[in-house]
Amino acid sequence: MGYEKPGPRNTEDTLNAAIRAAREHGIRTLVVASTRGDTGVACAKKLQGTDIRLIVVSHNYGFKTPGEVEFSPEAKREIESLGGVVHTGTMVLRSLGTALRDKFGGSEQEIVANTLRMLGQGMKVCAEITAMAADAGLVPPEDVIAVAGTGKGADTAVIIAPQSSNRFFDMKIREVIVKPYGI
Repeated sequence: MGYEKPGPRNTEDTLNAAIRAAREHGIRTLVVASTRGDTGVACAKKLQGTDIRLIVVSHNYGFKTPGEVEFSPEAKREIESLGGVVHTGTMVLRSLGTALRDKFGGSEQEIVANTLRMLGQGMKVCAEITAMAADAGLVPPEDVIAVAGTGKGADTAVIIAPQSSNRFFDMKIREVIVKPYGI
């Protein structure tokens, strides 16, 4: 399954495809990217009453503005009240690499991020949030489904074998459930 155009118009279909794949493959954990909380809340509502665990991963504090986080406190409360977990952590392919790029003109992390973007922005984010969740001890050492997107919303879902960021290249994308065509 794929989409003609990336972006938030695909969020509901992407979440439905991810949940369906989790059931079909017996996968017990979904890792979902959510900058402000909207996609996380939408997924938490869809998972209510199931045995599928939800980990919502957001940008780190200071990503946009020093000392601030973009994730809505109300969304965090709602996700947690529905049984999900919200993880705000350092972005594996951005933080130190961005500092190095800004200071010296490039970094190895930027090369990895841009290589993954060849498969789509959502694919890069799926790998990144899975490593972030593994770094925090929030995902089991078994296949999970990662959901991310291009800009707002979700348009990419994959089955992925998680690894922590220090073992990033041991992570395996086992199956692409859905992503935009042409990127």
